[in-house]
Amino acid sequence: MSFIWPQVLLGLLLVPAGLGLYMWLDRRRRRRLAKYGATGTTDASTGRLRIRSRVAPVLMLCGVVLLPIAMARPQAVVSLPQEEGIVVLSFDVSASMAATDLTPTRMDAAKAAAKDFVAKQPTGVTIGVVAFSDSGVSVQPPTDDRNQVDAAIDRLAPQRGTSLAGGILASLKVIAVAEAGPYANNYYSNQSPAASATPTATPVPAGTHAPASIVLLSDGENNESPDPTAATQTAANQGVRIYTVGIGSPGGATVTVDGFQLHTQLDQATLQQISDQTGGTYYGATDTQQLRSIYDNLDTQMVVQPQLIEITALLAGAAVLLFLAGAGASMLWLGRLP
Repeated sequence: MSFIWPQVLLGLLLVPAGLGLYMWLDRRRRRRLAKYGATGTTDASTGRLRIRSRVAPVLMLCGVVLLPIAMARPQAVVSLPQEEGIVVLSFDVSASMAATDLTPTRMDAAKAAAKDFVAKQPTGVTIGVVAFSDSGVSVQPPTDDRNQVDAAIDRLAPQRGTSLAGGILASLKVIAVAEAGPYANNYYSNQSPAASATPTATPVPAGTHAPASIVLLSDGENNESPDPTAATQTAANQGVRIYTVGIGSPGGATVTVDGFQLHTQLDQATLQQISDQTGGTYYGATDTQQLRSIYDNLDTQMVVQPQLIEITALLAGAAVLLFLAGAGASMLWLGRLP
């Protein structure tokens, strides 16, 4: 236990003086009672009354001791459960996301639902944003500033083709950088590139890299290299779960790209394979309301983390209860305050 104002603990030095004063006053009161032949409820011949006459002062004394300790603002390390993790929202920003089979468009529906998801996450969860079309790029590193995340989502707009592998690999890189911390890059080193190369990671069971996870929002129509299967296996080897969210309808819609009419529809099979391979879950959203409910079911991991918290209120409350208990016991048994 530590204290914010330890100097207040000097008040404990007054406790012995106060105890001595109380004992002197109590003896003087007893002498006066004996002088006038009064016994009342403090008759020393009655063992039960003798014990009762000591209970109230002891309770009050404990309260007096706790009060300066509480005033010193004590702090203690307490293990508290909280939700923690890194969630990367990986958005498909290909041209097909401009389709209108979700109202008003696939992209707008996904952005609205993502903002709802961001607003509902606990403070211990940091959220990053990745956008991918023919390649993947980090739009917002993981942060607990929800305004920055919302602003990054607002900047997203449909662009070119779709590379699911680009989105997955970019998301994995964002997670690795966030977990390594701000000082992970060794810019000044006398090691050769070969000596400082990162060793190949040993594969772990799928879904065991908790609490990091990727939420991949896409219509699943992959039309850019590389093959998403290899990137998905990389995520699986690292134990990172990918929750895939199918944006669009199986029937599809027609969009205009560079003057050409293209029909686009949801590729559920590809998205299902990605989620199954990484230990995640596939959610098919055919309308805006269903898409919002999907985010309600995406859980992060509950962890127990030691935290230094102030326990002033706890000790002050205990001191007050001791004072009240002592006063109540004295009035009930002795008919007076201690």
